[in-house]
Amino acid sequence: MSNGASMQIFVKGLRVDASIGVHPHEHEGTQPIFIDVYLDVGGMRPQDDRLAETIDYEAVANKARDLARAGHVQLVETLAERLADWCLRDRRVLAVRVRIEKPNALAAANAAGVEICRVREDHN
Repeated sequence: MSNGASMQIFVKGLRVDASIGVHPHEHEGTQPIFIDVYLDVGGMRPQDDRLAETIDYEAVANKARDLARAGHVQLVETLAERLADWCLRDRRVLAVRVRIEKPNALAAANAAGVEICRVREDHN
């Protein structure tokens, strides 16, 4: 990224009904969570206006849904880590930021959750 160019591909506010949480009542059903994913793809510049030249944000959304629905997860941190790890499998992704909100977690707050940032280990 020597020219300073930067591009982020994102999915924001993806609603998924998931079985998530540590409390007994959270094991009994699903609750809404909202997922944001930001992918830093550096100076990526599609030349031929083709999807293969970029990251398919629909694929990112589908993977987020699949991971959230794969079975009960105790912690939003665990789900965020799984999604970040999956995103970094694509060598074009230099860094990823995943935010997961549980809007019903606290009565006196709009939401609670986690936001993690991961940088590809071999990226300087």
